[in-house]
Amino acid sequence: MTTERHLIVNADDFGQSHGVNCGIIETYEKGIVTSASLMVRRPAAEEAAIYGREHPELSLGLHLDLCEWIYRDETWSPLYEVVPIDDAVAVAEEASRQLIRFRRLVGQEPTHLDSHQHVHRSEPVLSVMTETARRLGVPLRDANSEISYCGSFYGQSANGYSYPEGISIDGLLTTLKTLSSGVTELGCHPGLSDNEQTMYGAERIQEVRVLCDPRVRAAIDAEEIELHSFRSIGVRGHSAC
Repeated sequence: MTTERHLIVNADDFGQSHGVNCGIIETYEKGIVTSASLMVRRPAAEEAAIYGREHPELSLGLHLDLCEWIYRDETWSPLYEVVPIDDAVAVAEEASRQLIRFRRLVGQEPTHLDSHQHVHRSEPVLSVMTETARRLGVPLRDANSEISYCGSFYGQSANGYSYPEGISIDGLLTTLKTLSSGVTELGCHPGLSDNEQTMYGAERIQEVRVLCDPRVRAAIDAEEIELHSFRSIGVRGHSAC
């Protein structure tokens, strides 16, 4: 069994807003981000796609956007729903629309697939996305064992409360030090300040600082971890860490 460790650092929500785009671009150019997942329905999707076309070494995947939930008044409530996520036909049609728009924006197929707030972890979205990934021949987050997914770099609890330890320098350095052999996708959500109302705002700014901190790059080098994008790694599949 190989002891080599390979790391894909993937930024979700590319295209969500100008501020999110700026944060992802900064962490790609000055930090350790290697790939991003594009939300094709959002206002800044075209801006993100233009950057992706100009920087083909940044792997772009489709971040399927079906709904968003927010935590308020001690409960999770839907902020919006594009289609009913329990309707397999509606989900398949919407996934097809977003894939077509991705192709039009980016000019190529996505290098990987995932979804906003991980809705593809449940049926019927899982089956729709699994079939789409199979047809495209690309990895789907959590759907295979060749790439493990690590979601520990996140600045909120399961109930939406602030959890700064999750996006601290020390926390990320520990994650890198204990990284398993094989290929791991590390999820992140960097962004810079803008006017968008969101649950995850200040945390995005903190993520940018941490992902660009020179101590993180030094730790990757010291641990002999190889950074890759989805395009450069050349494997297919996913599981959870």
